[in-house]
Amino acid sequence: MTTLLYQTDSYLREFQARVTGVDEAARAVLLDQTAFYPGGGGQPCDFGVLLIEEVAYPVTQVKKQGSEVLHIVGGEMPLPAIGAKVTGMLDWERRYALMRTHTALHILCGCVFRDYGALVTGGNMDPLQGRMDFEFETLRAELVGEIEAAVNREVAAAREVHVKILPREEAFRIPDLIRTKINLLPEGITEVRTVEILGLDLQADGGTHVRNTSEVGPIRVVDYKSKGAINKRIYIELS
Repeated sequence: MTTLLYQTDSYLREFQARVTGVDEAARAVLLDQTAFYPGGGGQPCDFGVLLIEEVAYPVTQVKKQGSEVLHIVGGEMPLPAIGAKVTGMLDWERRYALMRTHTALHILCGCVFRDYGALVTGGNMDPLQGRMDFEFETLRAELVGEIEAAVNREVAAAREVHVKILPREEAFRIPDLIRTKINLLPEGITEVRTVEILGLDLQADGGTHVRNTSEVGPIRVVDYKSKGAINKRIYIELS
């Protein structure tokens, strides 16, 4: 089982670990703990480097496999031995851009839910850009302009962002915890990680976020499209 360091500290850029297993076919390294985000919830995985006995293994993909995290490495060097000490280093520019983007999407979701009661039907992101789908019947330029103004007021409000890990029963007593149209949390999960933008938004979420909405910077709504009778997509970009 891999301890997920990013769940409690999204700002951890470098960490120490030990190799607990390798998968030669996949060129994957398993660690006892990791700060690499394995992807999920629309957020892509992290990239970076594993430094093991003075050999730098570029991390080209990270993914979850049961309770383990697989760090898939490039190059042709032999995989490390089980028990080897590891220094993991994230591609911080990419990670921080994704943190800002993910929080921006939560700001968007919070404003749309608060002001229009619309649920999320889907979403995805890349560094500094993302899109979110909402259960809207109509979406016009005037309304999109109102949404852009609202999200930027929340950025300027410098709201704190808090992360907690709660027992499932306690978490599900929170009203409107699940803002997606479909509850994506498996029944077997006993703990739920929540991300709260104080005074605006509180959701179950497993991704990485900034500590304050002011870190997001200006949010631009760059496009919007109809993806169905009651499914409208909003695209955002950050600088």
